[in-house]
Amino acid sequence: MRFNFASSILHLKMSLRGALVTCLNRSQITRDCSPTIGCRAGAAAKSKGFLRTDIIILLLSLLLFGCAPRGTSEILPNSTVTLEPILTSTPSIIKYSGEGNLVFLSIEEKGYSHLFVQSNPPQELPFTRITAGEWNDIAPALSPDRKQLAFASDRNGFWDLYVMELQNGEVKQITDSHEYDSAPSWSPDGQWLVFETYNNENLEVSVVSVNDRTQAIIPVTQAPASDHSPVWAPDGRHIAFISSRGGDSDVWLANLDLAGEDRYQNLSNTPFASENYPVWNFDGSQLLWASISQNVGFSGLYIWNANDPARTAHWVGDGIWGAWNETADQIIAVISSANQQYLTSYDIQGKLLLSPTPLIGRVRGLAWGFADFSKSLPASFEKAAVVTTVALWQPVVSTGTEVPNQRWYVVPISDVQAPYPQLHDLVDESFNALRGRVILDTGWDALASLENAFVPLTTDLDPGLGEDWLYTGRAFTINSLMANAGWMVALREDVGAQTYWRIYIRTTVQDGSLGEPIHNAPWNLSARYELDPRTYEQGGEYAPVPTGYWVDITALAATYGWERLSALPNWRTYYGGARFSEFALTHGLTWYSAMQELYPVEALITPTRVLPPSLTPTNTATLTPTKRPTRTPRITLTPSLSPTPTSTKIPTGTPTLSPTPPTVIP
Repeated sequence: MRFNFASSILHLKMSLRGALVTCLNRSQITRDCSPTIGCRAGAAAKSKGFLRTDIIILLLSLLLFGCAPRGTSEILPNSTVTLEPILTSTPSIIKYSGEGNLVFLSIEEKGYSHLFVQSNPPQELPFTRITAGEWNDIAPALSPDRKQLAFASDRNGFWDLYVMELQNGEVKQITDSHEYDSAPSWSPDGQWLVFETYNNENLEVSVVSVNDRTQAIIPVTQAPASDHSPVWAPDGRHIAFISSRGGDSDVWLANLDLAGEDRYQNLSNTPFASENYPVWNFDGSQLLWASISQNVGFSGLYIWNANDPARTAHWVGDGIWGAWNETADQIIAVISSANQQYLTSYDIQGKLLLSPTPLIGRVRGLAWGFADFSKSLPASFEKAAVVTTVALWQPVVSTGTEVPNQRWYVVPISDVQAPYPQLHDLVDESFNALRGRVILDTGWDALASLENAFVPLTTDLDPGLGEDWLYTGRAFTINSLMANAGWMVALREDVGAQTYWRIYIRTTVQDGSLGEPIHNAPWNLSARYELDPRTYEQGGEYAPVPTGYWVDITALAATYGWERLSALPNWRTYYGGARFSEFALTHGLTWYSAMQELYPVEALITPTRVLPPSLTPTNTATLTPTKRPTRTPRITLTPSLSPTPTSTKIPTGTPTLSPTPPTVIP
């Protein structure tokens, strides 16, 4: 059990965290109050002890009084940007008739995951928040008697299991440890919960009593692999779960009547595919799960028939998460595009019953059933439903010399190492706010060094990136060297014919107070260089699930408006085409219209490249053309039919000189 003093410190820390995030949003990092230095000090102190960390965070809060907003200009340049509303809220007090067909979801909202409920159809009970706070509530599971909702939460500083009474909203804590506990599933008699827990440096499946805290936690798996997302079968003797013990994430079945390795059976057995979120129907005759396949066209929801176990599971529809209704003739599903998730519904033949409805954030849990609600919602539900959330950031336009034709500036981002540490003036506040949140969640300034931020039009990127969002000033690329150092991993997610990536960054403190364990196997892009034709053609292979606690940077960036970009079609053979660490804040603009915010149209039509100065400014010798020599004509002999013989007389002998008589002189 934790001491009361430590618990009080934790609650105070939570309230100060919200104030600190607000301060970080209002000022650039280290510009006035230098929160970066303070957060680094806090993260270093936290590794020395839980209590000492909280004292550092309390001292850090004193810096809030030095924070001040930046100056703003009164006139904004013309733009097609639609700003995020300052305030958002869910429906006010709801009156409900009682027992009904309800869908429970955990959805990320403004950086935290909360529980929501909605009737099906939604006319009687609209989409309503039932928990709120600066913590996360995920993985809801409805009890067999429909009166309780189990879920996981880090509301007390560490991830533990909780049970909520749906009649009055009361919440009681089930587990109490520093290890990560999540994904609860009820036993058929409602006395036990099977759940995933981080133990021995990997996720394992265990069982805990709901009502008897003296009962020891019972392990179900003990293997050097990631075992997670368990669901208890209605017969009470089988538990389905996801495991990476086969190399990638497959659906496995544990028979509680057997021991040793004979207990486990691989149900999906799909190489180059990643399964997730299994769920039984009401009588245990069918098992539903989601699969993300590396072969285009096979991702989605699958149904496995327990009465014909040798037969391969069949595809029923698109989706990354699914749940049965009470009679198992319908499936409610969460489907995903690159940066948006939707709620829809099918029958078991795959016929669409509900048009996809956009959700406000990423889904962290899904349950469906006839819940026993009171006719008026509990006071805690009504209080959570009317909570108003404040936007995480607002653009602040820098004052300066007027730009011709009302175009925008790129402005510097403080204390960031990059070739050009600048961003568009409408997105730099969002980057600073995201950077501050990354510091709080990971314990270190992971965005202080970027591979790229703004890239001038006169600078060439790699081939195929001629129209990259880095040119617009609305994108940044996380330093990929962190992946080589083991501080960043990428999980592959194929959406239709395009490949995307989910980025995780390791936390500095590994005591369970920051981050979560990674569930599924990441993708090793460097495996293509191991001279294996198969991995080269696939662009890599699955890597072992890394140990420790990590933060989902892709989900966190999406909270602040930053979208991940798809890989280029040739990414399997071209490493730079993967673009696995690049994010863009587009505000709904096309690349060409975003470029026009910075450059005149003429620069985009005929851009002039500026060559860098020569390192040796000496004149370069120029070759002088030389005239080609003319050919000398060769003498040709003309043959004659009747040659005329000629003779040449050669003088013979030696000539004799005649003596000259002497001349007499008188």
